[in-house]
Amino acid sequence: MSQVSPRLTLLTASGVCSLIVLDTNIVAVTLPTIARDLGANFADIEWVVSAYMLAFAALLLPAGSIADRFGRKKTLLCGLVIFILASLGCGAAPNVLLLDIARAVKGVGAALLLTSALASIGHAFHDELERAKAWAFWGACMGVAMTAAPTLGGLITHYMGWRWIFYLNLPVGLALLALVLHAIPESRDSQSARLDPWGSLTFSASLLCLIWGLIEANRIGWDNPLTSARLLGGAFLLGLFVWVERLQHRPMVDLQLFQHPRFIGALLGMFAYAGCAQVMMTLLPFYLQNGLGFSAIASGLGMLPFALTMLICPRIGARLASRFAPATLMAAGLALVGSGNLLSAWAVSVGGYLPFALAIAVTGAGAGLLNGDTQKNIMACVPRDRAGMASGMSTTMRFSAIMLAIGVYGALLASHSEHLLQASLGAQWQAEIPGIASRVVAGDMPAAMALLPESAQGLVQPLAWQAFVGGFGRVLWVAGVLSLLGALVVGLLMRHPIPTPCRSELARESRQR
Repeated sequence: MSQVSPRLTLLTASGVCSLIVLDTNIVAVTLPTIARDLGANFADIEWVVSAYMLAFAALLLPAGSIADRFGRKKTLLCGLVIFILASLGCGAAPNVLLLDIARAVKGVGAALLLTSALASIGHAFHDELERAKAWAFWGACMGVAMTAAPTLGGLITHYMGWRWIFYLNLPVGLALLALVLHAIPESRDSQSARLDPWGSLTFSASLLCLIWGLIEANRIGWDNPLTSARLLGGAFLLGLFVWVERLQHRPMVDLQLFQHPRFIGALLGMFAYAGCAQVMMTLLPFYLQNGLGFSAIASGLGMLPFALTMLICPRIGARLASRFAPATLMAAGLALVGSGNLLSAWAVSVGGYLPFALAIAVTGAGAGLLNGDTQKNIMACVPRDRAGMASGMSTTMRFSAIMLAIGVYGALLASHSEHLLQASLGAQWQAEIPGIASRVVAGDMPAAMALLPESAQGLVQPLAWQAFVGGFGRVLWVAGVLSLLGALVVGLLMRHPIPTPCRSELARESRQR
């Protein structure tokens, strides 16, 4: 295995990561189709995304320790097997419950894959210049996968059916399995921290309670005691996670880093980027299909303005990095995302695709500026011997933010759409309105109208569509304001100096170069 080419290792590991990114983003355009095919409401559809994200985000930190202790190659192979089998389960799922379970198992495989693939790349390249080139290639692969996902998802759904989005992971996964056997040398970290089962359990349980409370509130109501219990339980378990980590000699999360404003700002920048920009890859296809009446393939193509500017702008950001401070670039990127979301809210109220396309291109441009900088700024605040922990924290923050944002925005979309529909219908059909709103938001207008007498459907359908458009506009407005607030806070925090140990390392590396 010592004769394995580092370039082949890089190609294989980048292929594995691209599969994860592709699979994470490709599902978005299929969700309305899945809702219609399986008779799912909006809460069910949220779980299709959130079950995967929950398992993925919750297991990223322990998966890194597993890969370091038991071997990166073994973990990659195990992750690929889980991922392939879960994909087959997703494709064959006869109902939304089994689809959600298979998606959660798939998230477990994805967490094992991502952490071990990243560690394999880091182990294969030792020279600083070669390592920088390797990560640039990896980043380009991620960008291409993210850009291609909506269009590819629309094409597969339109011509082959949504189940083939999952079935096609079988041949791709088997090809990657063969490459991993040949191209990834086994490696371990003999100094790796021991596994932290209590920290992993409390963090996972915290995320589960929070997302459970947010999604199910749409079904049982915000005033239901169960909703309050779940949200408070999530907050309590998050506090318990912090307490558990403080007792560890070498914790999964080094809490001392939170003494530095620069590190807090970098983490908040990642959270705001993922929760206000990257999550739009999942949410915007809902408007294209439910609001503008696009087909799955048209909605995939309709996402190209967002995807292309997100792919192009990292190169612009790399040039600007030599002229502007990281705080300025982070604040500018978040301000651009906020402006794009507010413009999108305006475009939704105006109607038509062209203004919406121009608006989401602005959001994508801000996301492109932030995509590489967020990770880089977090890593710059951490000593090199804790780089693996920092990378795990960064990725966990990214996917936790996406998952929580889907829960928050989904709750806002469902509740505001229902409120607008109630206001427009008055006292008529009050018992049916929650079910109608839930199915309209999920993208299943025929099932929503089937809840009403045939004589009323012609009257209610345009009102239901207007309620959805109004609810989606409110989501974009909130995302825009949150992003602008994030730009202000992150810009202020990031102006503080890098922690002293990291500053010394950066100065030493600069002298060596």
